[in-house]
Amino acid sequence: MKKRSPLAILFLPMITFGIYGLVWYVKTKNEMNGQGTAIPTAWLLIIPFANIYWFWVYSTGVEKVTNGAHSTLGNFLLRFFLGPIGMAITQNEFNKVAMG
Repeated sequence: MKKRSPLAILFLPMITFGIYGLVWYVKTKNEMNGQGTAIPTAWLLIIPFANIYWFWVYSTGVEKVTNGAHSTLGNFLLRFFLGPIGMAITQNEFNKVAMG
């Protein structure tokens, strides 16, 4: 996992009207798939109701990559209800994985 600033993850989606959020999801999905997860294409993010499924599968990938530090349900709820705040919290966990 690549180390990124959680503050950037928090504020850039607001500044770019959500576009950076999509970019972050695609980049982290690719990094997690490189570590053995099976997260489907990010195009599902723009399809209503399919995006909920995608967020769930993404959250299972986060649990696998962080070795259980973030549960699937907890990560899904963070992402679903808190948006960029949940993304920043998840990035903080990814940074811990990147540091070793």
